[in-house]
Amino acid sequence: MRIAVLGATGFLSSAVVDAALAAGHDVIAVSRGNQGEPPPGTTWVRADRDDVASLSGAMAPFLDTIDSVIDCSGFTVEGAIAAAAVFKKVPHYVYVSSISAYRNWPPGPIQGEDDELAHPDDDLTHAGPMKAQSERILRAAVGKRLLAVRAGIIIGPGDDTHRLTTWLHRIATERWVGVPAARSQPIAVIDVRDLASWMVTAAEELVIGPLNATGPEGMCTFGEMLEACADAVRSTGREPATFVNLHDAEMRAAGVKPWSDLPFVLPGDVAHTVWQVDTTRARELAVPVRPIADSVADTWAWQIKANLRHPPVPRVVQDLTTRKVAEKLAKEAAAAEETANV
Repeated sequence: MRIAVLGATGFLSSAVVDAALAAGHDVIAVSRGNQGEPPPGTTWVRADRDDVASLSGAMAPFLDTIDSVIDCSGFTVEGAIAAAAVFKKVPHYVYVSSISAYRNWPPGPIQGEDDELAHPDDDLTHAGPMKAQSERILRAAVGKRLLAVRAGIIIGPGDDTHRLTTWLHRIATERWVGVPAARSQPIAVIDVRDLASWMVTAAEELVIGPLNATGPEGMCTFGEMLEACADAVRSTGREPATFVNLHDAEMRAAGVKPWSDLPFVLPGDVAHTVWQVDTTRARELAVPVRPIADSVADTWAWQIKANLRHPPVPRVVQDLTTRKVAEKLAKEAAAAEETANV
């Protein structure tokens, strides 16, 4: 079949192109060209997907032959409007939406695909409302032929979001790394390769409707993810950092910003619901989920070769970690002295 991939050279979109080529499909890679060229074997169409005239002109020779569109670069409402105008007659359309399209996420939980989405009068410059509105626009254009893939946190090789890779970088380069003391909180993620390959299968099978596309609730804990990072670093001959417990109250008092200073980390009153996303339909449709350790190890292998750069540890995190380390070492010294004097 002929699949048009919008984006084509980004984190997720390049994985979709690879999966579609591996499955033997004819791939039209649609991109501006700002992130390099798509791989050999594709038909590269350069276009601004946010501009109706640009997208329409570039796609005109192919529109009657496209079997499915997989839209991985829907980052604006304007992009949805343009795609709706150009691709309104395609047999099947896969739009990569987001869990953040739900009005009550965060904090969640998400009970299922019928939960309320963000409203059209919400701030459409924010990712969640933008995704929800883009779904509406595309559904109005293609009707029941739309598959809205509400993706959760995506990880894996090629991840340039500085989330998982930040933890790998810190654990590989620092002696002490401040981490949440509460690490038993379950999290759920999906590997980019699993999501990409499944969306190609969904295009083949004409799967439609909304879908929460992430790992099952409780697939791993935050602590297990960090240990997988340490194991991956250790496997390449490096000594991983020692974890230093940072408690919620300490982080709040120090001014640590949830998520941005410590990726994936949220305040305790949010963390217990934000990862609770019902994925019953995803499991029924066999969306694959590989072990977190495999995703982490493969990400680290890619990260080393990519020479991915990260900013320094935020000062508030570094200062808090340094203070906690000093307290820990002082207690250990005092205990050793007390033992020696017995």
